[in-house]
Amino acid sequence: MTGEVEQVWGRKVLNKATFAGGCFWCMQLPFEKVEGVITAVAGYSGGTKEDATYEKVSSGKTGHVEAVQVTYSPEQVSYQTLLNVFWTQIDPTDVTGQFADKGSQYRTAVFFHDEEQKEAAELSKKAINDSGKFTKAVAPVILPYTTYYTAEE
Repeated sequence: MTGEVEQVWGRKVLNKATFAGGCFWCMQLPFEKVEGVITAVAGYSGGTKEDATYEKVSSGKTGHVEAVQVTYSPEQVSYQTLLNVFWTQIDPTDVTGQFADKGSQYRTAVFFHDEEQKEAAELSKKAINDSGKFTKAVAPVILPYTTYYTAEE
């Protein structure tokens, strides 16, 4: 599956990017503030169960994490900029969740929609790991995007 959501004459017009950084509401606003981001929608990704809901995901039994799916214009904002927003909103060394939110549904991840996103995510994670800023390994996993369920109101 590619990051494309719309094409005009074979040219990408909008892309999607999906990030899990703990509580989805904490991640939603920083992405919404980025020029070129069309939407940042709270939801669930990465699990194996169908029809993810807050109740099901918070049980820790679905494999899903709270995530934000970002629709953006690559002509206005780069995927690298979105990665930078992600990295600055999380504690990249916490494997148990984020800040006060602990549990499997608050794990961190970057879900890539195509090979270009995968490569960029891996390079950014390596750069953070190699920076020497942290004494622990950088925790977010980089996974292929499969499904996304929009969160309830």
